[in-house]
Amino acid sequence: MIPLPEFTLLRPKTLAEAARLARAPNARLIAGGTALIPNLRLGLGAPRTLVSLDGLEALRRIDISDRGCSIGACVSLQTLSEDSRMPTALREAARAVAAPAHRSAATLGGNLCLDTRCVYYNQSEHWRRSNGYCLKYGGDTCHVAPQGKKCRAAYSGDLAPALLVLGAEVDVLCNDGTRRLAALEDLYQDDGAKHLTLAPGEIIAAMHLPPARGRSGYAKLRARGSIDFPLAGVAMTVATKNAVIQELRVALTGTNSRPFLVEGTEALIGAEAGEAAGAMLAKLVQKQAGPMRTTLTAADYRRQGAMVLARRLLGRLTRGEGP
Repeated sequence: MIPLPEFTLLRPKTLAEAARLARAPNARLIAGGTALIPNLRLGLGAPRTLVSLDGLEALRRIDISDRGCSIGACVSLQTLSEDSRMPTALREAARAVAAPAHRSAATLGGNLCLDTRCVYYNQSEHWRRSNGYCLKYGGDTCHVAPQGKKCRAAYSGDLAPALLVLGAEVDVLCNDGTRRLAALEDLYQDDGAKHLTLAPGEIIAAMHLPPARGRSGYAKLRARGSIDFPLAGVAMTVATKNAVIQELRVALTGTNSRPFLVEGTEALIGAEAGEAAGAMLAKLVQKQAGPMRTTLTAADYRRQGAMVLARRLLGRLTRGEGP
């Protein structure tokens, strides 16, 4: 790693001031900094200004009512993992992130905006320079798919799939005030080099979740039992009646350049919860998970892992078992 580049740290007092400062050229937002600071020390960016969101109490609020809950973007992952009022999938996803020290600093908004990752990108400046850099940063070739013109870096945030299956909506602070994304999916696009749809200076302010329906959970495949980013992650909500599936939503992370809801799960509505339903779901995951060689772990292993996670999670939730 290299020393941090020189920058000016600004601490706005209000959301409006934060949005104004964030629109400055070469400015970056920082909350917990657990992902941004390591990237800067790898030479992945050299912002002249960091705009801290740490002191904005409006972003740390959690409001719960019979209409659901609202969670500020700067609520820590540790808080989410320990709050029994949160849906199980969100608590399990927050608990799966890194280590306790990371979770005490890392935030909901930061995890949602986590940069995509690739074995050719998350390297030292010297390593990347000797390899001719890459399409995502400094070069013109995606070493994962050199014949194409698209970055294949994978999105590896844990909270996004949980919030996708829970039906989250997103408040974004923008030039004209606040706009709401009616679906968290609209925050992402399938482009490893630019996976977020946020305009420069826009800030995620809060997540809104409707009342929970059925059971939910999150499962993660990683090289080590702690700290690591997901090689594949699966979130799910499912409702059953008399062992028959009534509702089912499944989302993936770690395999593609964006987190996404698995399509076609409505085909399992009315099916009996069991091995046959698990096999049907695994087939859907197999067709839609698109891992490539962005990690040292084989892409097919990650795809197979996502299939197994989905089958096991469906079985666990329909049987009413804990993690």
